[in-house]
Amino acid sequence: MTTLPVPPNYGDHVLVATPSSVVRQRVLESLDPRAYRVEHASGGAEALLHLEKGPWHKLFLDRHLPDLDAEELGETVRQHYPGLEVVWVDDENDTVVESELPADSSDNEKIDGGERLYHEAQNQCSTLDEANAEVALPGMIGRSALMQVVYRQVQLVAPRDTTVLITGPTGSGKELVARALHDLSPRAARNFAVVNCAAIPETLLEAELFGYSRGAFTGALQAYAGRIQAAHLGTLFLDEIGDMPLSLQPKLLRFLEQRELQRLGSSQLVHVDVRVVSATNVDLLMLVREGKFREDLYYRLSVFPLAIPPLRERPTDIAELAEHSLEKFSAGTPTPILSNEALAFLRAESWPGNVRELQNVIERALVLASGQTVIRPAHLILPGAGNRSAASCAQKLGDRTPSSVRAMSVF
Repeated sequence: MTTLPVPPNYGDHVLVATPSSVVRQRVLESLDPRAYRVEHASGGAEALLHLEKGPWHKLFLDRHLPDLDAEELGETVRQHYPGLEVVWVDDENDTVVESELPADSSDNEKIDGGERLYHEAQNQCSTLDEANAEVALPGMIGRSALMQVVYRQVQLVAPRDTTVLITGPTGSGKELVARALHDLSPRAARNFAVVNCAAIPETLLEAELFGYSRGAFTGALQAYAGRIQAAHLGTLFLDEIGDMPLSLQPKLLRFLEQRELQRLGSSQLVHVDVRVVSATNVDLLMLVREGKFREDLYYRLSVFPLAIPPLRERPTDIAELAEHSLEKFSAGTPTPILSNEALAFLRAESWPGNVRELQNVIERALVLASGQTVIRPAHLILPGAGNRSAASCAQKLGDRTPSSVRAMSVF
C-alpha cells in the first residue's frame, strides 16, 4: 500500500486550473481568503501534478486549457478523485460557474475537514494497482501507483499534438514512454524519428536534424532531407535534449514556433507537420540558470512535462520487471524462476541504473545459472561494488541465505 504523508487540514484547499489571470482573479475574489487556501495551475498537466500531491476540497477548472482537453481531464478527475467537487469556469462567459458535486454529496453537504479526503486518497493509492491495471502503456511493465499516474497522463496527452518533455533518470524508460505517446496518437501509422542529441557530434547535429542541399559543404554530394522532415506527419523524438549545443538551440526554437525549417545551403523554407517529444535525464532549469540552455526553448519543449519515477521509488514493480526480463532473455529455453531470497535481494537494491540495470543483472544471472531452474542470490551479480552478490544479500536478509550461497558458489 502506498502511504501518503499526513497533510495539513485541506478541507478548504482549492485548486484553480486556468491559463487566464482574469479568471483566476475572479475566482479569488469570489472566495473568502480566511476560509480557503488557494493554489493555481496554468494548465491541465500542472493541475494533475497538484492533484497527485494530496486531497483537495474543490477544483475550479477552466473549459479552455492550453495543453489538455478540459472535458477529458474533468472525466479523469471524476473517476480518480470521486470526493472532489469540480467547478467549471469560463472566461468567455464572465466566469459563469457550473458545479459538479461529488456523487455522494447533496447540495447542502460540505466535506468535513481534510481527514476524510486524506483517507479517500489513501484508499485510492492502495487500490490503484488493481483498479487501473488495464491502462499499462504499450511495451511498459509495472502496476505501481506511481506508474499508473504516468499511464494516465500519457493517455490524456497522446491524442493531442501537445509538445511533451519527458524527464527521468537514465534507464527509467523514457524512450518507451515516447513511443507509447506516438503509438496511442493519430500519428501512429506514420514515422517515429529518433535523434539522440548526445550521440551525434556537435558539428554534424545541425545537418542531421535540418538536412542540407547538394553542395552545401565539402562532401555534400547529394541533398539530405534531415531527421525532422523524415518525421513529417509523425513524431520527432529528441532524446538527451539537454546535450543540444547552445548554438543550435535558436534554430530549433524557431522551428518549434513556425514549424518551418531551412536546410543548410538553401534559402527555401520547408513546412513540416510533426509532433515533438523530447527527453532528458538532467535538470534543464538548472542548465537554464547556468546559461547552458535557453529559457524560451525550455518552455517551448515543456508544454506538458512528464516525469518518470526511478525504480527505487516503485519496488513493487521489480518482481514483474524481473520476470519479464527472464522470459525475454531465456531465448526459447525453459524460463527459470526467482527464489524468494533472490527477489528480496533485488528489492533491497537502490538501482541507480534503473530498469536497464535490472535487465542487465537478470541477463547475467541467466548466464551464471546455466540451465538451472531457479535463480538464486548468488547468480545476481551487481557491477560497481566488487561484483558483489550474495555477500551483500546475506547481510540485507539477515544471513537467511544458505552458507553455500554466502560463499558465492554460483554453480
